[in-house]
Amino acid sequence: MADIFDLTVIGSGPGGYVAAIRAAQLGMKVAVVEKWPTFGGTCLNIGCIPSKALLHAAKVIEEAESMAGHGIVFGRPQIDPDRLRGWKNRVVSRLTSGLVALAKQRKVEVLRGDARFLSPHRIELRGPSGVTIVGFEQCIVAAGSEPIRLPGQPDDPRIVDSTGALELQGIPARMLVIGGGIIGLEMACVYEALGTRISVVELSPGLMPGCDRDLVRPLEKRIRAKYEAILTGTKVARLEALPDGIRVSFEGDAAPEPQLYDRVLVAVGRRPNGRAIGADAAGLRVDERGFIPSDRQLRTNLPHVYSIGDVAGSPMLAHKASHEGKVAAEVAAGEKRAFDARAIPSVAYTDPEVAWVGLTETEATAIIGDIAGRNVLLVDDLTETAGTLASAATLLKAKGAEKILACVSHALLTDLGVERIKNSPIDELITTDTIRRPVYPGVNITTLSVATLLGEAVKRIHHNSSVTSLFEFKGGRTS
Repeated sequence: MADIFDLTVIGSGPGGYVAAIRAAQLGMKVAVVEKWPTFGGTCLNIGCIPSKALLHAAKVIEEAESMAGHGIVFGRPQIDPDRLRGWKNRVVSRLTSGLVALAKQRKVEVLRGDARFLSPHRIELRGPSGVTIVGFEQCIVAAGSEPIRLPGQPDDPRIVDSTGALELQGIPARMLVIGGGIIGLEMACVYEALGTRISVVELSPGLMPGCDRDLVRPLEKRIRAKYEAILTGTKVARLEALPDGIRVSFEGDAAPEPQLYDRVLVAVGRRPNGRAIGADAAGLRVDERGFIPSDRQLRTNLPHVYSIGDVAGSPMLAHKASHEGKVAAEVAAGEKRAFDARAIPSVAYTDPEVAWVGLTETEATAIIGDIAGRNVLLVDDLTETAGTLASAATLLKAKGAEKILACVSHALLTDLGVERIKNSPIDELITTDTIRRPVYPGVNITTLSVATLLGEAVKRIHHNSSVTSLFEFKGGRTS
């Protein structure tokens, strides 16, 4: 007879353990399944936490070196990879053991093994104790993701993914990082500080694709001066495992001659584990990329099955997974909740660090296109702030917008909100506020009821030929 739980969570990463503990707090009988020996998933074991520990060590080395210009000179650091690895592992162990204790306190049953669906309400668990059948009323899939391998990549211990890089199996003299995204650049920072000569190759025209160029520029300027090479717009054509190193061939306008490296880190992205859990047996829909799509309540095509974290879709970020886990657990417990994050922060813990949140200039430009000489109407959806609209207006004006009309709810019009709008390029404001307010110079405030707010906006577009486009800023979507 299968064990039956109110809720079974597949995966104990930042999404899974938050979901399990929250559901237990709400009175559900909960089991969490983990295929690895330790709790915490990729983030705690082979991702965020160990990388931040090593980045801290790298920062200490960098700060010690920087003091030489101020009269405090330290000797060259002596790196003991084994002791450094041991310290990093102890940091991880303290956190993962703490999570296990917390799960036990909440009476969450921890099951070890590899989970695969047998039917919509049952999974098969293959673990140290053999094969177990687990039944459930509801299930949260938090199965995470795995590093992507390059096509034709040789099976050689000198070619590693982020997990292998974090193992610190010696300090290579020369290393190539394939992929100029956050993971690759963070690991590059670590190994460069430890004494490795670093090269980075990125297929896109610039480092950290998706991030605004002006944010990346200070980092790129610094590492170009420190690293052996930064190759953007360049493709790795071939990897060859030779006795004296890994021979790498490149393609692109600025591609160098083939180079020999002691180690190669492949950091070209991650692939969701949607196809690794027997989803077909449950009738669970998995898209062509391996994601298990879910709605705002994190429900999949099966109403009693939820997906969160990396397996649910981008961005693949631990804090996004944790919030999704909380929402999914509360929905499973019968509460009225929805995941409606309009802005999810992203951070690269490089040196210098790079961080951004919300709609980037790159994304906004892709959405809006060429607005030079056009007039634009900004419409808030009751969740934006006056500062957000003011920032959007500033960006639009910089891109050549002629006139900007804002249509906002009264909730935004605090004295500070009006001040932000007054000091922005917004030319006219339509609002639901029925309270009389002074008309600030350059801003005409029109009061309307909520029912006629959008109607008035549409009417102005129809009758005022100078207004040609309506943009609704909802997390980057337009209508």
